[in-house]
Amino acid sequence: MKKRKLFPFAIILSVVILLVSSCNKISNTNTNNEEKKDKISISMYMWDRSMFKEFTPWLEAKFPNIEFTFVQSFNTMDYYNDILSRQEALPDIITCRRFSLNDAKLLSPYLMDLSTSEVASSFYSSYLELNREQNGTIKWLPMCAEVDCILANKTLFDKYNIPIPTNYSEFVSAIDAFEAEGIRGFLTDWRYDYTCLEIMQGSAIPELMSLEGTKWRMDYESESDDLQVGLDSVVWPKVFENFEQFIKDIHFRSGDEELNFNGVYPLFLNGEIAMIRNTVSVAESISSSNFECIVLPYFGETKNDNWLLTYPFCQVAVSKEVEKDEAKQKAVLEILHAIFSEEGQKAAAAGSTVLSYNKEVSAKTTPTLRYAQDCIDSNHLYLRLASTEFFGVSLNVGQKMLKGEENAKEAYEDFNAQITAYKNPEASQVLFTQNNAYSNEFTDHGTQAGSSLMNTLRVANDDQIAIGYASVVSSPIFAGDYTMQQIKWIMTYKNDAYRGIYTGSEIRRILEWLVNVKEDGSNPIRHRNQMPITSGLEYTVTEYEKGKFRLDNITVNGEELIDDKEYSVLLVGADTYLEHEQFCNCPMPEDLKQKRQDQYVDNYTNYECITQALEKTKQLLEPTNYLTIVKGY
Repeated sequence: MKKRKLFPFAIILSVVILLVSSCNKISNTNTNNEEKKDKISISMYMWDRSMFKEFTPWLEAKFPNIEFTFVQSFNTMDYYNDILSRQEALPDIITCRRFSLNDAKLLSPYLMDLSTSEVASSFYSSYLELNREQNGTIKWLPMCAEVDCILANKTLFDKYNIPIPTNYSEFVSAIDAFEAEGIRGFLTDWRYDYTCLEIMQGSAIPELMSLEGTKWRMDYESESDDLQVGLDSVVWPKVFENFEQFIKDIHFRSGDEELNFNGVYPLFLNGEIAMIRNTVSVAESISSSNFECIVLPYFGETKNDNWLLTYPFCQVAVSKEVEKDEAKQKAVLEILHAIFSEEGQKAAAAGSTVLSYNKEVSAKTTPTLRYAQDCIDSNHLYLRLASTEFFGVSLNVGQKMLKGEENAKEAYEDFNAQITAYKNPEASQVLFTQNNAYSNEFTDHGTQAGSSLMNTLRVANDDQIAIGYASVVSSPIFAGDYTMQQIKWIMTYKNDAYRGIYTGSEIRRILEWLVNVKEDGSNPIRHRNQMPITSGLEYTVTEYEKGKFRLDNITVNGEELIDDKEYSVLLVGADTYLEHEQFCNCPMPEDLKQKRQDQYVDNYTNYECITQALEKTKQLLEPTNYLTIVKGY
């Protein structure tokens, strides 16, 4: 009898529990859907990892009702032109440092006109006009100004009683005085395209800022495929004459053209060089610990002809698709207003001293800038011309002049011929054809493109496990022909790769380092789409609070991870992103770091890393399900 009474009661109880449970699930689902419905989703592509220091966390805190997706993209307009060529959607907000209207012309029809926005009215007109297109629209707004300049070791000047120069002739006299003491007066990292471009333009800023120079620049920036604009015959011959004289005046020596930053910087720190070319942020980092480093401008004939060369920390644009959603458009304009506020620009600069192109933002200069204050007060801030072809041709022709292969007249003619028939050498030759496409969209199971890349690198390097940390993929993988340029865009810039033999328990510690919030509150997962990407290993995490994760289960190819078994592991990522206090502030445990060995580091590029892998795999391999995110709140 008892069993007859209990059995139907148990059924009833079970049904009640199921109903309650179902109601809770429906309620939770509705809540989640309501949360998503209330939030506006906005995608924002970042030109460099540096924007993840303070800027992206600041944006998320500033706009809690917006669901941001931040992607580390590539710092070139060609990257976005390539997205359009594949008929893919542009991100809602675009950032790019290497910029010219010339490069951006293909994107123009797909971007919002910001000329009448409240944000645009906050800029000094002289800077805004450089971004105005022929039809009067303004599609790009410049973020705060990085200052490129001459850095001088004032402590060294004082030691040898050499006056700080105030014009070009005094600059040359200071170099001569240091050379007489056995110290290089001026030396810099000539290997880079930006160094050649900036010093070439910096040596003749008064000419480039003249009426003739300004008119030529406007013509060049508005050129079309049918009408290529070459160098003019008034301003640009003088640019090359000045640059030729500059090379002689700095006592250039054969072999200097091969120097990179790591070859010059230690010599400057050791007092073996008196002056170099670099930025204000570098000057401040030196002055805080080594010696008094000051900023000097690019010198003209008199102190009234001195200029600081500047370039925006990045340019910002908005996809025209945003206009189709009134709520999203309103939110994006609010974001732009915040970005260009004083608070927003400080977050973007992440502690570095920058100047502003906005009237409403006060620029607080530092002692390092006191010898360039006249340039700031008189608004002598030259905005570099930085089209893709100008970077490439400046390096090519600049190196020829440095080596003595061309004089000023020959260099002018060579430069002119190259920019009127410029073809990007990295965008022409097809290197391989990919058969299958994989999305870079991040889901609760990770990203297909990231998985494909890590599977390819692991298999090519014959490792059992591969772990990609921070942001390692910058674009989806498409089916079709790949050029050198497109191969470079697969993997994010400035990643290193290491190999090591680790036990199962040590691998768990590596994943815990990459996933779990630390005791001091430091969080290695700054943004959800930067979860570790693994190959040969699967893992599950619980998101127990928004943006906070806990590592749960780990398997190796579906089998249990064995604690005392050794595995060969390939680690790919950027230590700085995880370890630097302005990023995640989560240093890798020292005993784990000591066990890894360099695989691809320093000057070994992402292009070399991928192409060498493709020599073995022939294709970017099929992705696997490497991640499961369980929501625990």
